[in-house]
Amino acid sequence: MPKVTVHGQEVPCRGILFDKDGTLLDFMPMWGAWATVLIGLLDEHLTTLDKEPMGHRKESLGLFSDQTGRIIGYDKAGPIAMGTEEEVTALLAWHLYAAGIPWNEATVLVRRYNKLAMQKLEQDRRALPLPGLPEFLENCHRSGIKLAVVTSDTVKETEKHLDWMGLSRYFPVVVGRDRVSKGKPDPEMALLAAQKLGLTPQQCIVIGDSNGDMVMGKQASVVCTIGIAPDGDGKQYLLDANWVVRGYHELSVQ
Repeated sequence: MPKVTVHGQEVPCRGILFDKDGTLLDFMPMWGAWATVLIGLLDEHLTTLDKEPMGHRKESLGLFSDQTGRIIGYDKAGPIAMGTEEEVTALLAWHLYAAGIPWNEATVLVRRYNKLAMQKLEQDRRALPLPGLPEFLENCHRSGIKLAVVTSDTVKETEKHLDWMGLSRYFPVVVGRDRVSKGKPDPEMALLAAQKLGLTPQQCIVIGDSNGDMVMGKQASVVCTIGIAPDGDGKQYLLDANWVVRGYHELSVQ
């Protein structure tokens, strides 16, 4: 059986279930740009109504800004990182509602400006794989390890992002929030992905960048969970990970 080595420990496995954003896809180049466009559009609308912009409340969305207001990071345990599109839409609409815009109008505005922000993403295609990921995936492929994506995004969007990164061929199975009745940290995604790979959860590893991924894997009874924390602070939020690594250079396949 193939083995993944992490921190000197060999873990036999036949499959790996990957989260997408922050695990396969470098989060900030794409979603930081998306958030900048979307919040900018919402602020412009609020300004035309002589209402206070919401840009200074980015932290409530799980976004970190520098002194100039530029988005420079995100909370790995926050709504931007872990929430679904519907949940983030509701959170943004709440800010508009708090500014005095009726709820039905607020949700329409968020969806309208989100569509424009997503169109900007389509133009720029800033989807970049994490460093070392393509090599790791190729090694998994050569070793016969089956790969799947389990994500809070939709299957259609996920397949598009994989295509942008040139990684589609590695992932015959993609399970998004639109394929299950319960999202992370419920184990349904992991159980379905393993089944579609023709494996049991006990033959699989989960790799993700949030504790929701780790809890999902643990509840699905996978062989182990590995947290990705490029900033090195993962032990503070990847509480249910069996191992935490900074990146794919700390993992090897045999």
